[in-house]
Amino acid sequence: MTPSTASIQTSDANKALIQGLVATHGAAERGRIVRGVAQVSAAWRIDDGSPKELCDFCTARFVPEGAQLTRLLARLEGALEQIEGHLYEMRRTLRRHSDLAGDEFAGIDDMLATFDPAPDLSEQMYQQKIGFVALLNFPREPLAAMLEQGASWDSEAWARVRIAQNFTARLPKELADESRRVSHACQQWVAAFHIPVGTLVDSTGARWFEKDRALLTHWIVREEIKGQYNDPTGITRQRALAGVLARAIDGGVPTSVMDRSNTLDWNAQANTLAGARVRGETMGLVRYERWIDQFKLAQKYDAFYPEYPTAIARKFELAREMSEAQVEQLLTDLLDHPVRKELAAFLRARLDRALEPFDIYYDDIAESRPAAELNAAVRALFPDEKAFERALPQTLRSLGYTAEDADFLGSRIRVEIARGSGHAMRPYLTEYSAWLRTGRLKDELGWDGFDTAMHELGHNLEQLCSTFFAPRPSLRGVPNTACTEAFAFLYQSLGKRVLGIEPAGGAQRAFAIDTVQTMLAAAQIAGPSLLELHVWRWLYANPSATAAELRTEVLAIADRLWTRFYQRDFGPDPYRLLAAYQHMIGHPLYLADYTLGHVMSHQIRSFMRDKEIAAETKRITSIGQFTPELWMLRAVGAGVSIDSLASDTGEALALLTR
Repeated sequence: MTPSTASIQTSDANKALIQGLVATHGAAERGRIVRGVAQVSAAWRIDDGSPKELCDFCTARFVPEGAQLTRLLARLEGALEQIEGHLYEMRRTLRRHSDLAGDEFAGIDDMLATFDPAPDLSEQMYQQKIGFVALLNFPREPLAAMLEQGASWDSEAWARVRIAQNFTARLPKELADESRRVSHACQQWVAAFHIPVGTLVDSTGARWFEKDRALLTHWIVREEIKGQYNDPTGITRQRALAGVLARAIDGGVPTSVMDRSNTLDWNAQANTLAGARVRGETMGLVRYERWIDQFKLAQKYDAFYPEYPTAIARKFELAREMSEAQVEQLLTDLLDHPVRKELAAFLRARLDRALEPFDIYYDDIAESRPAAELNAAVRALFPDEKAFERALPQTLRSLGYTAEDADFLGSRIRVEIARGSGHAMRPYLTEYSAWLRTGRLKDELGWDGFDTAMHELGHNLEQLCSTFFAPRPSLRGVPNTACTEAFAFLYQSLGKRVLGIEPAGGAQRAFAIDTVQTMLAAAQIAGPSLLELHVWRWLYANPSATAAELRTEVLAIADRLWTRFYQRDFGPDPYRLLAAYQHMIGHPLYLADYTLGHVMSHQIRSFMRDKEIAAETKRITSIGQFTPELWMLRAVGAGVSIDSLASDTGEALALLTR
């Protein structure tokens, strides 16, 4: 799987080729010719043809500016839409049962989920010369050029760039096969990592979960921690649940707990069984072995991306289209902002006690409602996921969508129950629907399932609008996953409005509550985002690290970041909660998109204060796939920044503490 990207062309041959093309098409085309020949030559290999065949190809396939180039753009745009679209739809259908709960077929679902009908598509695009046609005629712009010049480009210029970006690395089939296998194995490990808590006890020795209950880590453990704030005895349970996360992080969960053979009281904080320290087999290093699997896979990709030679570079420069330095600075500025000290004082007053580490998860400042009451409110409108699906057109009407848009969008979302965490999947082609996956209680959707569904609904609305209403097929979607997270968080914040239990006090108070909740959520996930970035830097600096060494470093990074950014307000953290997030195993380097999503969603929500949410959602998600900076400038008139969130948080705290 060693790439062979050295050009077979000598510089003299390139000069002769360029001179011939300029002679044919005119001096005005020199810049495009030079760039196109260089892009083709960099990717052309000996097995693609002889030097003469390369010259003949460029001579025959270069298209000058004008109507013919516009036709070529449309041809490639339409072809790629169909090729990639139908393959995407096949792939998401093949993994459907692997993603869903309730109809598992052991051994078959994983086989289908990892089947790829076109594993060598990247290479075939070059071997059959489509990739070379695109690279000869359209520019593959680096991020710096997109940031500096993109605002002056029209939609056709952006389409040219996006078409060329389809052809970066030539990835061999063997690497595509390995990538599917490793990624799926890691994601399935995360989805299956439910820790049994039927024998879990708190510091009083009390058990409170049903004996067969298991909690998906980290998501549902975190939600259970958040759900204990309304219980007078909840703090002992929260400490016990934080201990569960600690054991998931350090690998100390006893094997007998995981396989459900344990009947003794399990104190996760001290990691004891019936009061005795756990001495037997534990989960161990498997979490970090999976993490290293992802790193080793990334290293194999590195060789095929000379311009972006690390997973970090590819995530920031290619996928996120924001520089690593910009994102890290934004995360740091958020955590260093003075308003966080005011926010901590607000939380201490609200909880009437000193803050503890798990209080970073506290975000429901609107009102205290018991879980049973929230579940009842959901049950009254949406007893199960299918009721939620059927009601989507009416739900969208209640949020301000026109009847036409509500029916159009609401009828194109399919709601199902996920095997693991909730997620959303866009349609790639307009004849397909978006998929919404959430969780549920045993016999009903429940608040947690509904809350997750509202988050995923935000994703779906972005996905549908950016598919059906984008300027053209190559500009469908939004710039990166942070942009879609912005709408997911926005619509999640509307959940209580949909249920008719929105806090009293008018729009100003509701905005203040949403602002503080967003700041809490952004500050909570910013630490794990930094931790993940620091861990990947360490892995690249220590490429031969063992799983044990990685675990040691992850815990050390968690301690360092906690001391700098959280300890002042939340005290020392014996649990290392910054390392809890399982995205780091299943979806590497994704976490910063959540922080960016919170920041951007607040910018959008603040902009929308005197506007119609539905109309603005449709307008903004239809802008097109530009860089996040340009997208935000066109969406709300400002680039990505924490300023709006931080200043609005200060004003919100003043209002809420009157």
